[in-house]
Amino acid sequence: MNNLIKNIEFSNILNLKDLVSYQEGQVISRTLAQTPAVNITLFSLDKNEGISSHVTPGDAMVQILDGTAEITIGDNTFTVKEGETIIMPSNIPHALQACEKFKMLLTVIKN
Repeated sequence: MNNLIKNIEFSNILNLKDLVSYQEGQVISRTLAQTPAVNITLFSLDKNEGISSHVTPGDAMVQILDGTAEITIGDNTFTVKEGETIIMPSNIPHALQACEKFKMLLTVIKN
């Protein structure tokens, strides 16, 4: 059987924020699914770490699982906290910065 979801237990209750750990001075990622149409990745970012401005060919949904992030989309900057979600539209520059260490689930959907 070829599962589309990987690096995660099946048929088990899990807390997503427990599946990726913080590491000092680093950005850590764990890919859960990667197809031509969908990417699902867990991230943890230590305080003051970030992901520089870039564009993606698909819409990206960020769900903050722990902590607080500053997310810039185009010319607008948003403070996004645990339990909150923001959509970063395709082909618009966006960046993320850790105000404090944070964890997120990133889902990118492409045409």
